[in-house]
Amino acid sequence: MKKKKVIFDCDNTMGIPGRDVDDGLTLIYLLGSEDIELLGVTLTHGNGTLEEVLESTEKLIRELDIKGLNVFCGEEGGRFLAEEAEKYKDELIVLATGAMTNLYTAYKYDNKFYKNLNELYLMGGIVEPLLINGKKVEELNFSVDPEAAFNVLSSDAKISILNGHTASKAIFGKKDIKKLSNQNGRIYRFLESSIFHWMENMKAKFGIDGFCNWDMAAAVFISHKELFEKNIARINPDIEKLRTGDLNLDDSGSREVIMPLGIKSIEKFNFIIFEAFEFFRKRYEK
Repeated sequence: MKKKKVIFDCDNTMGIPGRDVDDGLTLIYLLGSEDIELLGVTLTHGNGTLEEVLESTEKLIRELDIKGLNVFCGEEGGRFLAEEAEKYKDELIVLATGAMTNLYTAYKYDNKFYKNLNELYLMGGIVEPLLINGKKVEELNFSVDPEAAFNVLSSDAKISILNGHTASKAIFGKKDIKKLSNQNGRIYRFLESSIFHWMENMKAKFGIDGFCNWDMAAAVFISHKELFEKNIARINPDIEKLRTGDLNLDDSGSREVIMPLGIKSIEKFNFIIFEAFEFFRKRYEK
């Protein structure tokens, strides 16, 4: 089986109280996906500052004893993206789940960056106000660097967007936490302790028993498109609208993107995630 070559561009804050955990979960999923070769991780801001994201990622790597993973920050991340895209022309997939800053930097380093990519998968954006249990959720990916987001969305890359509305349906709930607690291995204890505070946060803020596994939706879509209600959409990227994460959906828009409408089976979705977690355990816990 030929593995997909992937770079994960993210704003991981897993382990920081009161901050989202989905980037960290997604990183572990990618490392545990048998059909993915993770070439490296490039860190950006969004859920936290670049310094916080680096600290959280280094802690995750250290506690799970992950060896040989390339990790780059800021400008270095942009250069790594551009160089790997040139090296693996028409093969490289980029999954971006934070601010689009590193992608814009890669383009400025090499204006053939987007053309060199095989595909670009993004988590972010909204097409209308995003509500969870009637409470508004602010978009924190495209909006934190709208100029970079505009550059990415206006590019000629093949783009799939898992927007906030679709990704909010990727619920990791009580039964999934219980499943974690019933598994043996360092990874599962790490996940339990890392997720607990976020579950409490979501319960207090939105009244839900679980959390939205936002970034995981985009990662799973790379290899399991059959789980999603596929949709082709047209957008008109606009910097001012992107300041709130608005994708400016428009049937006559200048840009065509793949934008799934929903997840067909959350049970199957989470089953695939646990399969990857178990493969990760077997790979890294020897």
